[in-house]
Amino acid sequence: MIRSRLTAQRLAFLFLLGCFFFNYPLLSVFNRGGDFFGMPPLYAWLMGSWLALIAQMAWVVERKGD
Repeated sequence: MIRSRLTAQRLAFLFLLGCFFFNYPLLSVFNRGGDFFGMPPLYAWLMGSWLALIAQMAWVVERKGD
């Protein structure tokens, strides 16, 4: 019971972090010209933060013990 509650809290935090990552004020920082590994900075930010959130969610869900 306690473990599932802690997992739910961590996933809720990751949800809020995702809302922050994909919200206008932060996205406007990366919406400019330039090149980052062959793609615009905005696309690199979207793909990188999306990948990081998925990896963190998988780590939280698959974690064996605290």
